[in-house]
Amino acid sequence: MKTAIYLAAGAALLLSAAGASAEVRFGIMNEAYPPFFTKDATGKWVGWEIELMEAVCAEMKETCSIVDMSWDGLIPGLQSKKFDVIWSSMSITDERMKTIAFTDKYYNTPSKLIGAQDGKTGTTVDDVSGKTIGIQVSTIQTEYYKKYYASAASEKTYATLDEAFQDLAAGRVDYVFGDSIPLMTFLQSDFGKDCCEDKGNVKDDPEVLGQGIGGGLRKEDTELLAKLNAAIAAVRASGKYAEISKKYFDFDPYGE
Repeated sequence: MKTAIYLAAGAALLLSAAGASAEVRFGIMNEAYPPFFTKDATGKWVGWEIELMEAVCAEMKETCSIVDMSWDGLIPGLQSKKFDVIWSSMSITDERMKTIAFTDKYYNTPSKLIGAQDGKTGTTVDDVSGKTIGIQVSTIQTEYYKKYYASAASEKTYATLDEAFQDLAAGRVDYVFGDSIPLMTFLQSDFGKDCCEDKGNVKDDPEVLGQGIGGGLRKEDTELLAKLNAAIAAVRASGKYAEISKKYFDFDPYGE
């Protein structure tokens, strides 16, 4: 009798596990990247990208969690199954798509140069000639620098964008090159507003700069990819995307 009870209990547990929805783990960079993600006073991740993730998870009716690690560890972390989705302002590029799959874009932002207020304005090769440009490692801006600026300017790479901002403010580099929204957030901060200014957007090159920001997945996770794309579209169509965006921006971050 006891054996039958144990077998029945074990079968019930297996059925319960089979019917349970697996948690979807979202990987983000482990440094502040305002306004997209940063930690509040309690250590909780907050920001535009976090709220969008929560809305997408609610639309999918999935339980979701966050795993954070260094920027250059995100693709290896995804491939080694430490998490399921890169959700960290990663640009969709042909080069990255050789390794991983991407969702449809969920925002877009041009690339920009910022520099000292007493420096030259402009983003052409002549404008940056002889100068040093600070760039975060493993970003699309590194590839853009190689294609357009390497013959005229020097590059200094950083593990984090915040380190680049500190060197710019201290005069150790002439420019920081990156996505426009975090750069403009820095220029509006107490730290950045007195030292630095916008030098302009660089000439667009979709082949290098990508086709917007999307979630990165392992290529074999086609079912999750379809669910994410459907959820992103639904969040936009419902008005939730605009509702979240208005808390952080005075423009539509989705872009063209």
